Amino acid sequence: MIKVSVLYPGGAGTTFDMSYYLNRHIPMVRAKLGAACKSAAVEQGLGGATPGAPPAFSAMGHLYFDSVEAFQSAFGPHAGAIMDDIPNYTNVQPTIQVSEVKL
Repeated sequence: MIKVSVLYPGGAGTTFDMSYYLNRHIPMVRAKLGAACKSAAVEQGLGGATPGAPPAFSAMGHLYFDSVEAFQSAFGPHAGAIMDDIPNYTNVQPTIQVSEVKL
């Protein structure tokens, strides 16, 4: 199994509309990816490593697939629509990481 993590950096001047992300973006992504997307998780950053420190990331979205190939096949045809929606909920460019789930 693999996990595709989309990490949205926090910091001064960044914006992130969690309501839009949860209620519009993620449902649209899941609909486009179909059964290839086994599950999804969304996290909102609360703080950093020390008390009062800001979170490194405002939000993180995680999508799970059986394989990299399954992700690529599902995402490829819809990449434009999915990526074009980003400005509707944030003013930052996300960092994307593909990981193999070990546990």
